Amino acid sequence: MIELNNVSMKFRMANDRIMSLKEFMVKKITGKLEYKEFVALKDVTFSIKQGEVVGIVGGNGAGKSTLLKIISGILSPTQGSVRVNGSIAPMLELGAGFDSDLTAKENVFLNGAVLGYSKEYLNGKYDEIVEFSELEEFMDVPIRNFSSGMTMRLAFSIATLVNPDILIVDEILSVGDAHFQKKSSRRMHELINGGATVILVSHSIEQIREMCSKVIWLERGVLKMVGNTDEVCNAYMSSMKD
Repeated sequence: MIELNNVSMKFRMANDRIMSLKEFMVKKITGKLEYKEFVALKDVTFSIKQGEVVGIVGGNGAGKSTLLKIISGILSPTQGSVRVNGSIAPMLELGAGFDSDLTAKENVFLNGAVLGYSKEYLNGKYDEIVEFSELEEFMDVPIRNFSSGMTMRLAFSIATLVNPDILIVDEILSVGDAHFQKKSSRRMHELINGGATVILVSHSIEQIREMCSKVIWLERGVLKMVGNTDEVCNAYMSSMKD
């Protein structure tokens, strides 16, 4: 369902401290702008089968979010190939795909359209989305007035109630109150039992152990280990202690 072969991602960053757009343009035109190369991912290869629940672990800067964006199609790798079969619902950042000036109701249709769903389909799912999010009183309120927890509820409700083939979740389950965390966890289990492929990034090893059948460990952009959840989590935690 998902296959990555020798995927690398490199970014170019200016060496100099640029204080203005004018300074940037002058240095670029005169050829005095110097760059350094940052390697976010290096020769990453793995595959994920349909219905697998895969956790990704690693410290800050390990390349986890970059990897998710490549799988989601937001970024194209510098090298290597990516093959993905099925519809994807990426939950990478709170409010991603939302317009803060639009109401929550309008954003349901905007975000759903971004995920590739028709207006007719979203009309049929609208009441379910609102009921799950528990935001009935706020659907006519602009998103800019929402707390991060409310935004998360709406984003999660849209992404999970449209039954994607592949659900990509980046730390979003750790946001919100305890009640909604339990509710979202139950919904995740429903998707898993229904055959959805799930990729989960979390700093909570307990959450990874509970939900995932397979784990990918990234370290400074390099694939350190792929395999059984307990084996990879134990090795990762041991390295953290060392």
